Amino acid sequence: MSKDFTELIPGLPEELALECLTRLHYSAHRVAGKVCHRWRELLQGRDFYYHRKQTGHTHKAACLIQSLSVQAESKLVGQSSYGVSVFDPVSGDWDRVDPVPKYPDGLPWFCQVASVEGKLVIMGGWDPVSWEPVKDVFVYEFTTQRWTQCKDMPSTRSFFAIGAVEGRVFIAGGHDESKNALNSAWVYDTRFDQWTELTRMSEERDECEGIIIGSEFWVVSGYDTENQGRFKSSAELLELETGKWRRVEDAWRATQCPRSCVGKGKNENLICWAESDSAVQVGACGVDIGEISLVTGSAYQGAPHGFFMLDRTKEGENGKLVKIDVPEVFSGFVQSGNYRIWFFC
Repeated sequence: MSKDFTELIPGLPEELALECLTRLHYSAHRVAGKVCHRWRELLQGRDFYYHRKQTGHTHKAACLIQSLSVQAESKLVGQSSYGVSVFDPVSGDWDRVDPVPKYPDGLPWFCQVASVEGKLVIMGGWDPVSWEPVKDVFVYEFTTQRWTQCKDMPSTRSFFAIGAVEGRVFIAGGHDESKNALNSAWVYDTRFDQWTELTRMSEERDECEGIIIGSEFWVVSGYDTENQGRFKSSAELLELETGKWRRVEDAWRATQCPRSCVGKGKNENLICWAESDSAVQVGACGVDIGEISLVTGSAYQGAPHGFFMLDRTKEGENGKLVKIDVPEVFSGFVQSGNYRIWFFC
């Protein structure tokens, strides 16, 4: 840790005091931050987050953009409202994040979600009342359990790829208000609340899917304006160190929609969650949470939405999906998902 933490707790050595605060469960941070200005500055600081991560006091949990009502996946989206559900694979507990103040009755439809440095980032989507695309960006800080509205996206875009790493959120592709497919890309720095335009991809990619693999941001499949619904088999990846795009042929099965079902295999290859098991072949969504993955989906159109765990360490041994019981209130359709770092008690 780079900051001076002397006398964090009067009478205790610096290292011991820091160790005590490090072991606080994240849910206690909001109250602990009221003890004094120094505690609040420490608990909400980026350095403290990385210190906890490096010392083994964190693990991953799944954050899902999920229907707040229990219904078949075939129902119209207009009849649903969406919120953020959190699943802790260690305890098996489910929880729900408080609504965004601007959207108390449900998140924008088709909004995108990413996780950076223990925070949750929600951006874009359609206003649930007017159905108009929005540029809103919200960040949820788990230590304070509060949402902050941040700088808007540079322009409205829907069904774009998203990926996050080291405090930065990358977006690319999607379509504009006139349904024109896009090849533009931007990066949002959560530390400075700032957007920066990136080099454009070589071609348009609407309804593409984003994933971070190592030091690369992959934009998988999608289609151009003149070929709506005809998904490409190619992908483009942004090398984060150089800022250059590289095209990859035959990265995805042509005609297969990639939204929410692009995963990373054991050897960091692309996999399709919809093809992992017949039980999730419709509306598949997968979230990697450490060495396991949470996979949701249905066996056929209109079938009940199922929730499954996959041990990724057994992937090469034909690891199978194992169905898990989920409280009924959390059994709604999952639109998309990501993971965040969860603090141990």
